[in-house]
Formats: sequence, C-alpha cells, structure tokens
Amino acid sequence: MQKQQGFTLIELMIVVAIIGILAAIAIPQYQNYVARSKITELIGAASACKTSVAEYYTTAGNLPADAQQAGCSNQKSQYVSGVTFDGEEIQATATNINSEVDSKIYALKPTVNSNDGGSLDWSCTTSTIPSKYLPANCRSAAATTEN
Repeated sequence: MQKQQGFTLIELMIVVAIIGILAAIAIPQYQNYVARSKITELIGAASACKTSVAEYYTTAGNLPADAQQAGCSNQKSQYVSGVTFDGEEIQATATNINSEVDSKIYALKPTVNSNDGGSLDWSCTTSTIPSKYLPANCRSAAATTEN
C-alpha cells in the first residue's frame, strides 16, 4: 500500500476558488479605501479655506465676498485641481483620484448659528462626490441628495 503524497487536483482547485472569491471581495474594498485616503487631501484643502473664512467672519462680523477677501489660497496638488469660495460656499474640486470622483466637488457651506452667539456651522450637503467616499458626517446628508 502506497502513502498519498501531495494534494489532489480537486483540493488545489478548491483552494484556488477560495482565493479567487476572497480577491473578488477584497480588491474593490481596497480600491475604495485608497480613494477615500486620497480624498482626505481634498478635505484638507477645503478645511484650510474654512479656517480663513471663519477667521474673517470672527473679525469682520460677516462672511467674505470671495476667496481673495477671505484669504483662501488656491493651492493645487496631486488630488486637488482647485479651491474656490464664492461668498456662500467653499468648493474643492477632485482630480486624479478615480473615474467616479474626478471633477466632482467637495463643498462646505457656512451658516450663521444665531442660537450660539453667531458662530458658524458648516455643512457638506451639496458635495457631488459619491457618499461612500465622503467623511462620516457628510455621508447621511449626501445619501439623501443622491437618491
């Protein structure tokens, strides 16, 4: 009687099938993770302008008319094609992230909170980036505008 050595063809095929199933699940999740990490650069660029707008509002008592008056810089980077402020909303435009996100806008809109001594509240409800890529505080609001 001979001892069995190695794996049978069926066992090898089962292992390959399992690896294929795991890869089919893991690769799209990893791609989403990479895109979300690139979008953090976009959020950072908008946040820099957000700070400038908030400082102007604190000093002057009203919102600035544009990005120049607010002191926002339009720094372009690998994933940010531009940041603008039109007196009502900060818009950071995505580039080089993926086909679903490129040319889409991450938007921050300030509103004056009269209940809190006139401080600014910020919302990102008008962002055109798909909600799965947005920060958690923006996802629920964007999901209602996508449907």
